[in-house]
Amino acid sequence: MLLTQIAVRLGARVITTVSTAEKAELSREAGASDVILYTEQDFEAEVKRITGGKGVDVVYDSVGKTTFDKSLNCLRPRGLLALFGASSGPVPPLDLIQLSSKGSLFVTRPTLWHYVATRADLDWRAGDVLGWAAKGELKLRTEHIYPLDEAAQAQTDLEARMTTGKILLEP
Repeated sequence: MLLTQIAVRLGARVITTVSTAEKAELSREAGASDVILYTEQDFEAEVKRITGGKGVDVVYDSVGKTTFDKSLNCLRPRGLLALFGASSGPVPPLDLIQLSSKGSLFVTRPTLWHYVATRADLDWRAGDVLGWAAKGELKLRTEHIYPLDEAAQAQTDLEARMTTGKILLEP
């Protein structure tokens, strides 16, 4: 939801895919112009329909294994797939020739630590986001607060995709 809010703030048209009607509503509230319930619709076909067959510039995929191929298929030529999670498991090996045959696509697997390796990088990257949050311009959602001794349950709920928003552990 933060990514949606930031992208909209920067002028992007955002199409999201979600698993439940509740998550669809949260996505709309965050600013998504189109929301696809992938449990009811083929998100690849819907993205193609919404974009008039052109595809999208970028896909941010936090799911991984079960969505990766369709995420690639949603991209326009020279589009970018940023795989930043693997809640359904790791993506199988990829034949890089697929990237050229699908339109000279780009794929990246960013890791936070490479983007905040120095204090200056951290300050720069966090500055806008934390400033917007402090001003109330980004809406943070804390769905669950777990006692620290229930950290294992918090992890189980996160892995089972039973949560939205941020999870907090309280000492």
